[in-house]
Amino acid sequence: MTNILVTGSSRGIGRATLEALAARGAKVAGHATQSTDSNAIAADFRDPLAPQMLWQEALETHGGEIDVLVNNAGLFSASPIEGSDIEWMDAWEDTLRINLTAAAQLSRFAVRHWQETGRAGRIVHVASRAGHRGDSPAHWHYAAAKGGMLAMHKTIARAYASEGILSFAVAPGFTDTAQEGDFLKSRGGPALLADIPLGRVAEPEEIAAIAVFCALDAPASMTGAVIDANGASYVR
Repeated sequence: MTNILVTGSSRGIGRATLEALAARGAKVAGHATQSTDSNAIAADFRDPLAPQMLWQEALETHGGEIDVLVNNAGLFSASPIEGSDIEWMDAWEDTLRINLTAAAQLSRFAVRHWQETGRAGRIVHVASRAGHRGDSPAHWHYAAAKGGMLAMHKTIARAYASEGILSFAVAPGFTDTAQEGDFLKSRGGPALLADIPLGRVAEPEEIAAIAVFCALDAPASMTGAVIDANGASYVR
């Protein structure tokens, strides 16, 4: 049985990924900032100590062995440049810590775990098309964090492939993660679709299918790959 840790699994892409992995027979530990689910470990990534606490608890849940880490937790919150200096910097600190630094900490724990135990392992990073093309004027910090995640992913892939430690990344475009069906309204309405040749945003289950493929099925030679899923709204 494959032991997996999925961060940010309380809703959206994370929940869909956790459910799809479990359906494949994997033993999955989930994570949420404030968990009310017995299958999810509570850890607030704004706290620098939270990723280590999460990793240790996930290790205990999995009997001391983790095979796959899925870095999915994220924060998408606007921070207009017109805001106060303190507000703007606070938004940067939270976004970078939750979207990038926590993922880096967990990736480091995972790599060291596999090196110390002499076992192979996989990391799947859920990034964003924003890491390639940038984002809105109110989301400099989000684009920077996702660009950093992609660079980190490629570095991990190049550094540890010879040890059987593989890294994959998924770069979704807009994905309907709203729980009440109001995603388009929350992102500016139908005008959003004008930039998406497919004519719709992605569903969480579509992105989860890619994450599951990377976690369980992708051939080793794919390590370092970034899989884009944005309805052709950004084609490199």
